[in-house]
Amino acid sequence: MSETQPDRIDDPAPEIEASLASRVSDALDGDDRVALLDAIEESHPADVADLLEQIKPAAREDFVRLAASDFPADVLPELEEGLRDDIVNLVDPEYLAEAVGEMESDDAVYLVENLDDELRKEVLDALPTADRIGIERSLEYPEDSAGRMMQRDVVAVPPFWNVGQTIDSLRARDDLPEAFYEIIVIDPSYKPVGTVSLSRIMGSRRPVMIESIMEDDFRSLGVEDPPEDIAYAFNQYHLVSAPVVDADGRLAGVITIDDALEVLDEEAEEDMKLLAGVGDEELTDSVFEIARQRLPWLAVNLVTAILASLVIAQFDAVIESIVALAILMTIVASMGGNAGTQTLTVAVRALATKDITSTNAMRIISREGAVGIINGVVFAILMGGLTWGWYGDPLLGGVLGIAMIINMLVAALAGILIPIGLEKLGADPALASAVFVTTVTDVVGFMAFLGLAAVVLL
Repeated sequence: MSETQPDRIDDPAPEIEASLASRVSDALDGDDRVALLDAIEESHPADVADLLEQIKPAAREDFVRLAASDFPADVLPELEEGLRDDIVNLVDPEYLAEAVGEMESDDAVYLVENLDDELRKEVLDALPTADRIGIERSLEYPEDSAGRMMQRDVVAVPPFWNVGQTIDSLRARDDLPEAFYEIIVIDPSYKPVGTVSLSRIMGSRRPVMIESIMEDDFRSLGVEDPPEDIAYAFNQYHLVSAPVVDADGRLAGVITIDDALEVLDEEAEEDMKLLAGVGDEELTDSVFEIARQRLPWLAVNLVTAILASLVIAQFDAVIESIVALAILMTIVASMGGNAGTQTLTVAVRALATKDITSTNAMRIISREGAVGIINGVVFAILMGGLTWGWYGDPLLGGVLGIAMIINMLVAALAGILIPIGLEKLGADPALASAVFVTTVTDVVGFMAFLGLAAVVLL
């Protein structure tokens, strides 16, 4: 390792080869362009992207400056969005246009869509006419839709061709996609009528007709389908690729499994962040940007905390009379919050995979309610007995136990009903669900425990 590496690069993740970090650090320290290009040329683009996300901003600028026009274009799609925008602003527009021209169509759209208007125009104007028109058409589709994500370069043949014609056509083309797994069969109006896997093509004799070996039971996506529908289709039907059709049903492009895996990963990450009340932040974001994104959610949490405090304030006289209530009431709210989060996590995931439907929703709600009661009874007995032994007051233990059962039941129901309700309203089920569930369990828990204490103990 270079002795100066800590000044340039933080300790790399285990997934990144230490040799890459060392070689890049040495090249940057020596301002050695040749050594830098050798290091990145021998590494996978994803590893180079990970390293760029970890090195310090000053070193990142040196990296881009040294690489200059030889900065690897295939690294750009691998970068986090915010970091990619930063690097794009450091390179020449001429290089950017050349890099876009070398990319697969879906990666090119992914890069161009986030450029500012002036730079986007400059890059598009520098592209060949066919590439420019294709990207502009993709940009007409809604953001985060299948039309934006699809690869426009497709392999399509008519059903009346045979296997020999198909293979000869593939060999003659010089614009084949970098990776494809199926050939799409189209009718004269360019509408998909089937698919044929490459393995089926290679395993069939040349005279065999495409129509006789194609699969007509295939899944297609619409150009305006959102990411969650794409992720669901690939996961549910075990697809390796899927044709994308326009409003008239004509073939517009194809989405392959590598793009679908990215969508699945992004959807899971988005749900996790929303549940935690975190915005669309990245590790390379600045302190101010992260604080700005987290502030609104913390403000919402503050409002809900004030609401819970107002409930407690209604029973200040009861708490003054029985100090033990102040010690025990947090147990009720905490257990309810944890139980609600458990149910909420399962519910949000089930909604994302479309496992909860109108036909089984009531059964699942009833099941979660039963689970809440059972867990409530178990912990009511446990905590009720401990409270009785601790304070020598069976009534106090009984009040705590009943409040525990009530709050655990409410927590389970809130954890399933709130995300279902948000989805019915057209919102993301993960959006603010955790905040709502926590508010419900805190308010109900405090009210049940302190209210029962006021009635039974005073």
